Amino acid sequence: MDNAGKFYLDTHSLDALRLQAEKNPKQALPAVAKQFESVLMSMMLKSMRDATPQDGLFDSEQTKMYTSMLDQQLVQTLSGKGMGLAEMMVKQLSPRLPDAVGKPASPSLPQQAVYSQPQAPQPAAAPAPSASAQDFVTRLLADAKSVEQDTGISAKFLIGQAALETGWGKHVVKSANGRNSHNLFGIKAGAGWKGPVVTALTTEYVNGVPQKIYQNFRAYSSEAESIRDYANLLSNDPRYGNALASSRDPAGFAQALQDAGYATDPNYAEKLMRMFGENPLNLAG
Repeated sequence: MDNAGKFYLDTHSLDALRLQAEKNPKQALPAVAKQFESVLMSMMLKSMRDATPQDGLFDSEQTKMYTSMLDQQLVQTLSGKGMGLAEMMVKQLSPRLPDAVGKPASPSLPQQAVYSQPQAPQPAAAPAPSASAQDFVTRLLADAKSVEQDTGISAKFLIGQAALETGWGKHVVKSANGRNSHNLFGIKAGAGWKGPVVTALTTEYVNGVPQKIYQNFRAYSSEAESIRDYANLLSNDPRYGNALASSRDPAGFAQALQDAGYATDPNYAEKLMRMFGENPLNLAG
């Protein structure tokens, strides 16, 4: 049944279209998109009418009624030709719909996108090393070694965590105008922070569900200052005592950071461990 040309106020056509959509969503999509386009056109015309004066000498309730009928006829005529919106909707949505109820959609799309079934977040892989990963390690190595001598925290752990937080230096937090914060460890600016701040969109996990929110992050004048401040944080905050005590044990260090709540990602320790095993970090010892 082709309902694309039926007027969107025709309740019988809408009932038939609803039934068709329940049985075969992909086949009904073009007609549904047409109806949506008609509704949008109607809203646009109504807004235009409401914006024009309607208290003239020849205006009355009867003229308003006939004007409304005219607008409905215009919508029906224009929607038959279309304005391109329906075609765009079909092109965008059709790959996400199954051909028929009970038949799975394209395997290239996640099941959640088709059926809106909640799924537990999958652990994201640590950023893959690239040709610039070795340059990143080399750039930070001297400062990380200096901090290692002062605190005992392995330079490999310091650089590895910085690589995880920034994608090997490619995604350091920046301000809205592009100013680099040099924040290698994603340290947020709490009430006790008196230095410069950068506000950026970040992913936080609330009850295991990732959410995008804006956060204030500490900003530094250099990467060396960021590494030193991170080491001071671990050394001076009692909740990171276990991490500091495991400063030579990769598994213990990673798990202690997660247990202390350094990050809200429930898979943070696992990602850190994968990162510590990356080849470029062998330069750090």
